[in-house]
Amino acid sequence: MAGASSPSPLIESRADLIEALERGCKPKDQWRVGTEHEKHVFHRNPLRPVTYDGADGVHALLDGVEAETGWHPFFDGENPIGLRNLGPSGGISLEPGGQFELSGAPMVSLHDTALETAEHMAVSRKIGSRLGIHFLGLGATPLWSVAEIPAMPKSRYGIMKPYMEKVGTLGTSMMFRSATIQANLDFSSEADMVRKLRVSVALQPVATALFANSPFIDGKDSGFLSFRSHIWLNTDAARTGMLPFAFEEGMSFERYVDYALDVPMYFVIRNGQYVNVAGESFRAFLEGRLPQLPGEKPTVKDWEDHLSTLFPEVRLKQFLEMRGADMGDEAAITALPAFWVGLLYDDIALEEAWELVKDWTEFDRQAMRNEVPRLGLQTPVPGNDLRFGTVGDLAREVVGIASAGLARRARVNALGKDESIYLAPLEETLRLGKTPAERWLDLYRTEWNGDVRPIFDAAEM
Repeated sequence: MAGASSPSPLIESRADLIEALERGCKPKDQWRVGTEHEKHVFHRNPLRPVTYDGADGVHALLDGVEAETGWHPFFDGENPIGLRNLGPSGGISLEPGGQFELSGAPMVSLHDTALETAEHMAVSRKIGSRLGIHFLGLGATPLWSVAEIPAMPKSRYGIMKPYMEKVGTLGTSMMFRSATIQANLDFSSEADMVRKLRVSVALQPVATALFANSPFIDGKDSGFLSFRSHIWLNTDAARTGMLPFAFEEGMSFERYVDYALDVPMYFVIRNGQYVNVAGESFRAFLEGRLPQLPGEKPTVKDWEDHLSTLFPEVRLKQFLEMRGADMGDEAAITALPAFWVGLLYDDIALEEAWELVKDWTEFDRQAMRNEVPRLGLQTPVPGNDLRFGTVGDLAREVVGIASAGLARRARVNALGKDESIYLAPLEETLRLGKTPAERWLDLYRTEWNGDVRPIFDAAEM
């Protein structure tokens, strides 16, 4: 975001870089769960993407939601590019292709998350209906090319797009055609962070399989169940992936800092303007050797901005971001944090999950990650692990661990139901033995007669 902000302190030492992550440590009674989700936007009659400008554009959608909620806009230059809730934290932002993202507030329970999502969707549909804007719950837009999707007026994306075209084959598809659900979770200490990071990186392919919901691209079967996940394998190897160093002895906040320092930069914000430093080194910035800002040293805010441009399967900031899932329907939005809260916020569940993954090698983890976008639940569990034949077998065990973890958390709603109720979509996927993507493909091959357009009705949120 461009705009005025309070001065950020200069980075004085390496300790400042580490401290920016360590500040996330919280006692267990202060742990929360944050949920983010991105929805594709489209018009009907004719079926088309939504522009930013115009009486029925994304700008008008933001204006309508602002009037309905009282949330406050923030800007890039003269253009509103999102809304902030000045009560509980949280807000709305725009992805490059107009994907309409809710960054949810940190919630005490998943019941709160479900309510937040329902309220947001009700407002979005109300305003969208006036403008002829509809919302699509898929991991990738099924019909339009990158060139056909109008770009949102955000300066950072103007920097990222040409850089993406240099470093990967599908980076612009990530920007303009993909959509995800993310869950953000807390840790109590460095050791707790390391254990949770390792478990969640190792099991991220299981989440990818369970939530696989992007089988179509360019108007046809893509050959993948999660084309969104396939995109990430072809975006930018320097800032994506399975963080193999996280499993090495001595993993720490400092080790993640070393990794982040080696990821090329995108931008620096000065006086509300984005300075293009794509491909430059943050290490050089620390030494005052950034060519675009000669002699200038970074602030803590610059470092936090840089950390936000890393895109591994699990991202460490002052919390852990789970990044492996496709966007889905409203139930999926709460199912994703339910899966991870059940595994990571209960000590017994976390230990059981660690026992499942602790002997896997880097090769094992990467092989599963590579195959899951195409094979989903049928992906072989690699290595010498004879307990599970496929990721589907593994997923049954993992969802069971998560369900028990949520039951032990014992956060109940007004009907006395604990948070395990939100795992129902995953339990249904396992019962059927088919991901959401495979269910769409069944329709595509039968009732839809090879036409993807009916999915705009079927997957509308």
